[in-house]
Amino acid sequence: MTRGLRLMIFIPSLLILTNLQETSSHGDHPLSRIAIHEATLALTPLAYVEASPSILGLTTGQNSEWVTVEYSTPFPSVDDWIGVFSPANFSASTCPSENPRVYPPLLCSAPIKFQYANYSSPQYKDTGKGSLKLQMINQRSDFSFALFTGGFLNPKLVAVSNKVAFSNPNAPAYPRLAQGKKWDEMTVTWTSGYGISEAEPFVEWGPKGGVPIHSPAGTLTFERSSMCGAPARTVGWRDPGYIHTSFLKELWPNAVYAYKLGHRLFNCTYIWSKEYQFKAPPYPGQDSVQRVVIFGDMGKGEVDGSSEYNDFQPGSLNTTKQLVQDLKNIDIVFHIGDICYANGYLSQWDQFTAQIEPIASSVPYMIASGNHERDWPGTGSFYGNMDSGGECGVLAQTMFYAPTENREKFWYSTGYGMFRFCIADTEHDWREGTEQYKFIEHCLASVDRNKQPWLIFLAHRVLGYSSDFSYAIEGSFEEPMGRESLQKLWQKYKVDIAMFGHVHNYERTCPIYQNICTSKEKHSYKGNLNGTIHVAAGGAGASLSPFTTLQTAWSLYKDYDHGFVKLTAFDHSNLLFEYKKSRDGKVYDSFTISRDYRDILACTVGSCPSTTLAS
Repeated sequence: MTRGLRLMIFIPSLLILTNLQETSSHGDHPLSRIAIHEATLALTPLAYVEASPSILGLTTGQNSEWVTVEYSTPFPSVDDWIGVFSPANFSASTCPSENPRVYPPLLCSAPIKFQYANYSSPQYKDTGKGSLKLQMINQRSDFSFALFTGGFLNPKLVAVSNKVAFSNPNAPAYPRLAQGKKWDEMTVTWTSGYGISEAEPFVEWGPKGGVPIHSPAGTLTFERSSMCGAPARTVGWRDPGYIHTSFLKELWPNAVYAYKLGHRLFNCTYIWSKEYQFKAPPYPGQDSVQRVVIFGDMGKGEVDGSSEYNDFQPGSLNTTKQLVQDLKNIDIVFHIGDICYANGYLSQWDQFTAQIEPIASSVPYMIASGNHERDWPGTGSFYGNMDSGGECGVLAQTMFYAPTENREKFWYSTGYGMFRFCIADTEHDWREGTEQYKFIEHCLASVDRNKQPWLIFLAHRVLGYSSDFSYAIEGSFEEPMGRESLQKLWQKYKVDIAMFGHVHNYERTCPIYQNICTSKEKHSYKGNLNGTIHVAAGGAGASLSPFTTLQTAWSLYKDYDHGFVKLTAFDHSNLLFEYKKSRDGKVYDSFTISRDYRDILACTVGSCPSTTLAS
C-alpha cells in the first residue's frame, strides 16, 4: 500500500475534531504523561512511517519479534515521538459514545509504548529522517506506528504506518505457573484471544518423556465496566483477551513434567504453544535443598528502551535477567505486590507477563496484592487512594492464580517442602478482630513445625519495621497500625522472617519483638531467635526510596539499590538468607539460622502460656 493511499484511508475517521475534553496527563506512569485526548490532526503529505516486517511470529510459540520503524517528515522537531497503537485503528471511530452532545476526541486510547523520534537517530532534527527498532509482543491484535509532533502535552498526528500483526494474534501465550491448594497440584494460567465460543482450552502434560494427558482449563475475562475508574476505564482500557487456568493434579514429588498450552477449535483443528517444563514440588517436610526467591515492586521494563519517560522501573530488567540466569537454582518465586505498575494502562500486563515468561513458565510465580493493584476509593480497599489507576484488583486477581478462598480477599497460605508461607493482603484490614487477622493466626498456628520448620510471613506494605524516609517522618517506622496487632502473633508462633515490599530499598533488622532486639548476633544465629527478623525487599525494580538519616538500634543492614532475596533451606535445621543486587547477582548481605526442633518448641517471651507454681 502506498503512503498516499494509507493517508486517504486513515483521514476520514479523523475528520471530526472540535472542543476536545480536557484530561490530565499527570501521574507516575510513563503513558500518563501523554495527553492523548488533546491530540490534533496534522497529517503531512510528505511525511511517512513504515514498519517491517508486517507479519510476525511465523514460528509456533513465537510471541515476540523485533520491528524496524522508519519515518520521515519535512518539519522535524526535538519533541517528535513515535507511538505504538494496538489495535491499529486507534482513531475516533473506536471511541465509546458517552455524551452525544460532545464530539469524541481525535484519539481515545493511549499508545502501548512510545519513544522519541531522535532516540537512535541523533541527526533527526536536521534531516527529518529516523528509525527505531522496537520489540513487539503478541497482544491479540494488530499494531500501527504513528509519528507525532508537539511533544506529549500537545500531540499532533503527522503520519501513520502500515499495519503489523502476528500470524495468529489469538495464539496462547505467557504461561504462569502457581501452586494450587494442595501440595501436589500445579496450576497453569495463560492468555489467548480464544473465547469459549471459539475453542476449548486445555493443557497437554505429563512426565517428561512419558505419555501426556489433557486437562481442561477454565476461562475468565472482564469488560471495561469492570474497571473502577480512569485511566483503566478510559484511555488505558484495552481488551484483555481471555485468561485460562488449568489444574494439574496428583503430581509425583520432584518429578519433571512437560506441558503445552492448547486450544481445540470447533472445526477440530488444534492451536499449540511451544513446550515448557516444570519440576513438581517436594512432599511437605521432605528433607532436600529448597530455594525460594522473594521480592516486591519489580514492575516492567522495555528492552528496546521505549516507554521510559520517567525511568520509573530501572531495575526491573536486571532483576529479571538475574533470575533467568539462575533459574536452575530457584524452586519458587514470591512477588509480594506492586506487580507491573500498569496503573490502569492494561496493555502493560501483557508486557509484564511476556517479560517474566522464562521464569513463570518454569517455576511457581506467586503474587501478593499491593496498592498499585488494588487501591481505589469506594471499592472496599483499606486505603482510599487511586494507586491502581482504576484497576481495583481486577487485573491482578484475574491474570494470576493464587490459592485464595476468595479472589477479592487476596490472602492465602502455601507450603513448599520445609517452608510454610503466610501471605497477607495489606490492602484490606489486618487488625485484630478482622477476618484477615483470624486467617493470619490460623495460618501461623496450623503449621507443623516438625515438618515445616521455616515459617515466613509475607505482605506488601511494611507491617513490621522500616527506616524508609516516608515511614520515619510519620514517626512510626512502619505502616501506621502495622505491627501493633500482628507482633504478638509473630512472637507467639515464632515466625522466623517477616518480609515486605512497598518501600523501594533493602533493609534487614535484628530478631526483634516490641522494638527490642532479642539477639546481638548479626550473621550466624543458633537456637531460638526469640524474635522475628524483619526484611524490606521492595527494591526489585521501581525507582528507589531514600532512607531516613535517623539511626535505629534494630536496623542491621540497609541498601539503596535494586535487589532481591533468596532463601535456601538445606535441611530442617539450617537456613541460608541472601540479599543479591540486581546489577550483578552477587551477595551483599547474608545470615544463617541453625537450630533443632526443640528450639522451636522452647518458650520465649510472649510465646508460651502463663504458668503457675502448681504447674
